[in-house]
Amino acid sequence: MSDWRPVTAPDQSGRVAVVTGANSGLGYEITKGLAGLGADVVMACRSTDRGERARHEIEAEVADANLTVAELDLASLSSIASFADWFEAEYDALNLLVNNAGVMAIPQSETVDGFETQFAVNHLGHFALTGHLLESLQAAEAPRVGTMSSLAHTRGEMNFEDLHGETDYDAWGAYGQSKLANLLFAYELDRQSDEILSVAAHPGWAATNLQYVGPEQSGDRLRKAMMRVANAVIAQDAADGALPMLYAVTMREVAGGEYYGPGGFRKMRGSPERQRSSESSYNQEDARRLWDVSEELTGVQYLPDAA
Repeated sequence: MSDWRPVTAPDQSGRVAVVTGANSGLGYEITKGLAGLGADVVMACRSTDRGERARHEIEAEVADANLTVAELDLASLSSIASFADWFEAEYDALNLLVNNAGVMAIPQSETVDGFETQFAVNHLGHFALTGHLLESLQAAEAPRVGTMSSLAHTRGEMNFEDLHGETDYDAWGAYGQSKLANLLFAYELDRQSDEILSVAAHPGWAATNLQYVGPEQSGDRLRKAMMRVANAVIAQDAADGALPMLYAVTMREVAGGEYYGPGGFRKMRGSPERQRSSESSYNQEDARRLWDVSEELTGVQYLPDAA
């Protein structure tokens, strides 16, 4: 379907990458793409059993794939800190962090730390992970951080008075807010750091299991059936959905603060291209406020010398 393929990207041999949610969907395809380019990929997965199965599958397809599975639950600040401690003990530097894992439009719930789950997993978890791994990134040559957003960010609004939806929770509203937060974070990280190239991407509409989790958790059979039809008729497959992120984190012409997505029909499918996200995503006042709130909620302080 798409013209660009990772095989045309620069060789990634000698570079260490971490991909969150690497055992399925977009994360699986991003991992496979980076492994095919020679990167040493750490598959950061909530379930190491599923991670190991995915690792074996990729190794069967990609010759000489260098993959390591490690446990990471983005819904737990303790798990995030433990993963970072493990990584720093095992590796001298981190060239590439792909903040990919997420949940979408699920019923209202809280994490073990008391945060609304979508905001916690999609944004706060990756904010904390990036902060914990900051020194490893700064120790690497040409480090990049890629953060996965969604077209749904255009419907998101930052409700700083009720970030966790305690007063008024809407599953899709919470998802849109978390995906907008991804972009505010990605752009602010690039503004604040001269050493790290921070970029963002979205997959368009990619057919993955992500679309089914919300309907399954809420018992909404009609919505699940509609998602199946839409995935079959509209969506591109996960391999194509992974291309914008793979492009953003590997190609030399990519600059910090850029945003990539499919360039075809309604930006839902097609070859990767540079795009412009919503005006709200470039609101620097909101980005700085979100950054401060995220530091307070996660207890992760970084970039202390930033303006």
